[in-house]
Amino acid sequence: MEQNSYCEIIADQTERALWEVKNVIDCIPDALWDRIYCDMPLWKHVYHTLHSLDQWFINPIVYAQPPFHRHALNDLDVVAEGYLSRDEIQRYVQTVSEKIRAYLTELTDELLLSCPQSCPYTRFTLILAQHRHLHTHMGMLMGYIIAETGQWPRVLGLTHEIPSQGYDKYF
Repeated sequence: MEQNSYCEIIADQTERALWEVKNVIDCIPDALWDRIYCDMPLWKHVYHTLHSLDQWFINPIVYAQPPFHRHALNDLDVVAEGYLSRDEIQRYVQTVSEKIRAYLTELTDELLLSCPQSCPYTRFTLILAQHRHLHTHMGMLMGYIIAETGQWPRVLGLTHEIPSQGYDKYF
């Protein structure tokens, strides 16, 4: 990992986080996809996590909902109409990841303390807040998986290489 700029560090840690998100989702057994946790199906917890990352990582004010989104589908406090399959979530993970990667390639250290269009928060605040929110929900998802399967989804830490193929998704 290059550590010559804040943006290089943010990009590296974000890439690790995005890999972990995909891996944790891949670790969810089909039998748990619709299971209720904290009054909501597991898939909705996943969508809430991804939707927040999609909306709040770059600019929550200038944001277009994904085409499959329905009112309150991302809200863990509201029972809403709609359902997302594993395939739809997998495509959304890819879309969100690509969007964030593209944003990070354009981001500079000088821009980190400036606010995006119409947004009261700096870019750095948005990124840091999303890493915090993401890992809160990742911990919940991992807890559900571990409690139900006894298996611990693989995470990368600071030093492990990001696997490209042929890896065990659990420790």
